[in-house]
Amino acid sequence: MGGHHLVLGKIEDFITGEILDDTHDERYRQKMARFLVVEKGYRKEDIQSRRPLIVAADTRKGRIWVDFTVTVDDRRTMVIKYAPGSLVTRHRPTLAISRLVEPYQIPVVVVTNGETADILDGENSILRTSGFDQIPSRAELLHNVQQAAYAFSPISPKRAEMEARIVYAFEIDGGCPCDDTACKIA
Repeated sequence: MGGHHLVLGKIEDFITGEILDDTHDERYRQKMARFLVVEKGYRKEDIQSRRPLIVAADTRKGRIWVDFTVTVDDRRTMVIKYAPGSLVTRHRPTLAISRLVEPYQIPVVVVTNGETADILDGENSILRTSGFDQIPSRAELLHNVQQAAYAFSPISPKRAEMEARIVYAFEIDGGCPCDDTACKIA
C-alpha cells in the first residue's frame, strides 16, 4: 500500500490502458478522463495523463505529476490538476504548473476536486467560471486556437524560476509527508 491512500485493488487507466492502483483519488481522475472524452469530445490522443514535472527551488528538486494536459491543433491548451478538498487553495499552484509544462502560458487552467471544477484564465489568472459543464469542449478550444484567441505568451526563465518555487512550496514542501504522488529529489 503506497502513501496514505487506501488501495482498493487495480483499475485500468481510461486514457492509456495502464493498470493503476485503484484509490478514491484515482477514481476521480478516471471520472475526469471519461468526462473529457465522452462529454467534451476530446480524443484520447489529445490527453496526456500523469505527466511528470520536475521543479527546483534553489538546490532542492522535486517531482510532481500533472494529472492531465490537453493538446489541440498541436498546442497544449489546457492543464487539469486534481486534488481533494478546497479548490481555491489549488488555484495558485496550478497556475504555476501551467507556466512550467511548456515554454508558453497554457491558456486554460482547470482545478478539480472530482466533485466540481474551477476554470481559470491562465493569461490573467482570474477565475472564469465554475462547474464541470463549463470546462471547454474540444471544439471550443480548437476554435479559440484557430481564431488566435489565446496569446500563448512565452514564459521568461526568471518567471519560470519563480513559478517552480511556488509549485515546490505548495506541492512538495507543503504536501502531506505520506503522499507518494510528489517527491523530493536529492
